[in-house]
Amino acid sequence: MGFVVEDLWKKYGEKTVVDHISFKMDEPGVYALLGTNGAGKTTSIRMILGMLMKDGGKVLWNGAPLSLANCNIGYLPEERGLYPKNTLMDQLLYFASLRGVSRSEAKKRIDYWGQRLEATEYLYPPKGARGKAALPKKADQLSKGNQQKIQLMLSLLSDPELLILDEPLSGLDPVNADIFKSIIHEEIDKGKYLIMSSHQMATIEEFCTDLTILNRSKPVLQGNLAEIKKSYGRINLFVKSEQEIRPIIEESGVKIVSSVGFSYQCKVTGEAQANELLKKLVAQNILLIAFELREPSLHEIFVEKVGEAHEES
Repeated sequence: MGFVVEDLWKKYGEKTVVDHISFKMDEPGVYALLGTNGAGKTTSIRMILGMLMKDGGKVLWNGAPLSLANCNIGYLPEERGLYPKNTLMDQLLYFASLRGVSRSEAKKRIDYWGQRLEATEYLYPPKGARGKAALPKKADQLSKGNQQKIQLMLSLLSDPELLILDEPLSGLDPVNADIFKSIIHEEIDKGKYLIMSSHQMATIEEFCTDLTILNRSKPVLQGNLAEIKKSYGRINLFVKSEQEIRPIIEESGVKIVSSVGFSYQCKVTGEAQANELLKKLVAQNILLIAFELREPSLHEIFVEKVGEAHEES
């Protein structure tokens, strides 16, 4: 039966901040909540978790109202939530105890995730030159990215069934972003349910199967990502040659979006127009290095849908 959000909404005075959102996950995987700043993503997540009172709607787990009593939930918030002046180990053990994880088991899991996240040095300070142990690290001694590592560790210590990640790669350098991605893949392979909110469209495309795009509190597009992209058809064309072919492209009625040297990003009306251009290039003995027709990216779909919503409003 899985996870269901049904007709979720929230108002502050006369302002609607989440406008009747519904979606469901019938099986494990990744569901994405996308939207512009202030679209209602984080508010929706907080209502799902019960951190914020909802004005209407239901959030169900296996047919019953979602709660910590019937679902093991992990949550990585967008904002930092660590106690700045407490040691990292004390915080990890404390939060693990709140989730019913024994101290001995918590230490095992902390050791595991410390190695996976390459954060062991912050949890177990090395001894100094004279053999004297360094002082334990506190949260305010870590960079933004390393605090994010500790918070991800906190969200995973209970081995959650449902994992909610709000901007999980925010503030991470490419190396640490790859570490986070590998862990997300690991959780997916374990059969977890994940809800992810992110502004990084390439990341969402890498992980999610289904999504909702929000704009000004309202859903403007929902469904399976693969089916959504398929419905647009293959309209993006990349052409690269060893000589100038702009006149041939323009004569074919194909729109050039951008170009660098003899490489062209184009828009076509469909496969028929792309095939006509290819025939003309071949007929004129043009040596092609690349001729690639593809569906639109999630970034392009997002910009189009949000733009349409702004025009309508």
